Amino acid sequence: MTPRRFRSARRIPAALVALLVLGVTGLFLYDLAAVRADRPAMAWRRELAHRLEVHTPADLGVQLAGGVLVLAGVVLLLLAFTPGIRRILMMRSPDQDADQDADGDAGRDGDQDAAGAARPPLRAGIGRKDAAQVLRDRAMEVPGVRSARVRMGRSRVRVRATSHFRELDEVRADLDAVIAVGIEELGLVHPPRPRLRVRRRAD
Repeated sequence: MTPRRFRSARRIPAALVALLVLGVTGLFLYDLAAVRADRPAMAWRRELAHRLEVHTPADLGVQLAGGVLVLAGVVLLLLAFTPGIRRILMMRSPDQDADQDADGDAGRDGDQDAAGAARPPLRAGIGRKDAAQVLRDRAMEVPGVRSARVRMGRSRVRVRATSHFRELDEVRADLDAVIAVGIEELGLVHPPRPRLRVRRRAD
């Protein structure tokens, strides 16, 4: 079973929406209480009621305001349904690795299976920058590599290395093998495809 991605808490958008709703609701409640106390309604509510009486949905201003509100609603829905934490790459859980290693082994005890199913799923992740640093350290271990830069994406990892000795084809082959092993050792749920670029150091 593939672990679910981490979801952003969305604290800032949620706080802004909550403050906006609280402010609008507070104004309406204050105005209604003032009217109940035989005081005149606030000027902005009288103006709003007048405009609602005069303008129709066919007016350009009403349509533009409706379009803005629809766009804001779509943005809020996207923020609510998308995970949002794209800088964290999901890693395989120990349970997944154990299941893969024991694939085909049918001699497990039923109680152990029940206990394993009752355990909550364990989720792990690694930041893109941390994963890139791990692969860069592995790249620097290749003989002939003087410097390396790694950019980690969700589906692709770009490695740029500079060599100061050895043939470039040999350095590229060794670098390709090292990066492949490094990606496998990261234990990502969706391992990215490496893209290498090796060039000679300009003296």
